[in-house]
Amino acid sequence: MEVILEKKDAGDWIYRGEGAANLVLGYNGSTPAFIGKVMRLQKAPVNGSKSMNSPTALTVHERLLWKDTEDIVATSNKELACQLFVKHIMSPLLGSTYVDSGMRVLASKEFLESVEKNIISQRPASRVDAAKVDTQCDSVLLMSDHSLFPRGTHEVEPCISVEIKPKCGFLPSSKFIDEGNAIKRSITRFQMHQALKLHQGEVSEYSEYNPLDMFSGSKDRIHKAIRDLFSTPQNNFRVFLNGSQIFGGLGGGADSTNFVTRGKFEDALKCVIQGGDGLRTMSFLQLVAETVHNSGVLDRLLEVQKLDNLDIDGAIHAYYDIVSEPCMVCRAFGKEKMSQRYLSLHSISLDESLKIVKDFLIAATAKDCSLMISFRPRKDGNTGSPYNNLYLESSNQFFDYKVNFIDLDLKQLKKMEEYYELDKKIVTYYNRMVETEERQKKNTSTMALKTAN
Repeated sequence: MEVILEKKDAGDWIYRGEGAANLVLGYNGSTPAFIGKVMRLQKAPVNGSKSMNSPTALTVHERLLWKDTEDIVATSNKELACQLFVKHIMSPLLGSTYVDSGMRVLASKEFLESVEKNIISQRPASRVDAAKVDTQCDSVLLMSDHSLFPRGTHEVEPCISVEIKPKCGFLPSSKFIDEGNAIKRSITRFQMHQALKLHQGEVSEYSEYNPLDMFSGSKDRIHKAIRDLFSTPQNNFRVFLNGSQIFGGLGGGADSTNFVTRGKFEDALKCVIQGGDGLRTMSFLQLVAETVHNSGVLDRLLEVQKLDNLDIDGAIHAYYDIVSEPCMVCRAFGKEKMSQRYLSLHSISLDESLKIVKDFLIAATAKDCSLMISFRPRKDGNTGSPYNNLYLESSNQFFDYKVNFIDLDLKQLKKMEEYYELDKKIVTYYNRMVETEERQKKNTSTMALKTAN
């Protein structure tokens, strides 16, 4: 018998967090089929009736883009297409061990409306103002709760999990990067984006996190990256204890970690990490860093990210050829600049253009996904565990661990123009910030010189 979620079921689902396009709920009820699961709900803009991810067929050009994957093209439902994208595209690339494509479950409109009412007070105000639960959907995505070990194990030993958004782990070197964007070859996208986010009020403090540290393969640099994320988590670092969040922002990011927050987190670790006060947090961050290093999962993620080998400055030209529209970028540059650099991109076959854009969008998913790592202390002498394990010297403990990639969303083809415009904006605000800092330094030096004279 097929399960349909009704209004009476809404009270069993609790708010876990959200991104730009989806809400995540955890299960707090007693139905066996849902225990150990999380639910992903699609969102719709507050102003306007059209869904953010409208459950309609892919566009003509998207069907052309994904023509090699029949299941994705054949479905008339965009939600299902997203799930099939994870199953057929991202899972083989990242490894089926680390990817859960989930299953769709039917949901009534009354269920979705009731969930919306139940969770609205827990959502960040900025998220509430922008979007709501999409009550026009007829199904939701059910996935394993990767912040827990399967039921029956986490009840014996506590489980602590960390969710990390590692972001893009390499610097682009494409010959198609415009001279005005040359800074992209030496400063990471994440670091540059901080300037724009500060300007827009999305963050209150510049993060010291550098994705190149996280993807370096060096244990020391990975440890530095984890410490930097802990110091300024924003929406890139969250920690869960037995499935309940104990650190980081819910949906709108978190400010820098102050003394009070550190103290509460240190206390929460008592049931998992052995050690005296002030030492447990350090041990936990070391545990995360060593697991990232030993597991090698970021090597696979980096390979997928590097499918974007032309950068948006190159891929945007292939996009305009696919949609059979005049290239707005070339038009803005003018004929002379276009002929010198970008004519070759407009001279390739349609199949070559499709591969460039498809690889770019797959890479965009890999740059924006999250890594969920779950730990539980291993009992003395327990050698029968099916999970990998790691010895943490600072606390003299063995831990089982498991790793999963989450938030592997299918990116829409029409987003290409938005990606290009955002990229320009990010570079502009970063350059502006650097220029301001240089002026301030120059003024300070001039004043110091005058004072000395």
